[in-house]
Amino acid sequence: MDVYLLWHIRHARNLDGSPTVHRDESGDLVINEEDGDDVKLIGVYSTVELAMAAIDRSRGLEGFRDEPDCFIADPYTLDQDHWTDGFISVPHDES
Repeated sequence: MDVYLLWHIRHARNLDGSPTVHRDESGDLVINEEDGDDVKLIGVYSTVELAMAAIDRSRGLEGFRDEPDCFIADPYTLDQDHWTDGFISVPHDES
């Protein structure tokens, strides 16, 4: 069974004043947390229609209305491992 994870991305502003890239050439939403993009999980919905309704409700809210086209509803299969490899921790450079 699939559910839909609804995310909103608030893109970091470029310090040099250059335009923020929200979507790539193919129209896919650009997400780069390392550059400071803020990714929020809005909710998990049983249908894509319910996720779309949540987008409609959220678009007018403070913060979200600044980037009304930066929502994405990702299908996600329940009862399945989604992270099947290990991971490593990379120390943060404090300098």
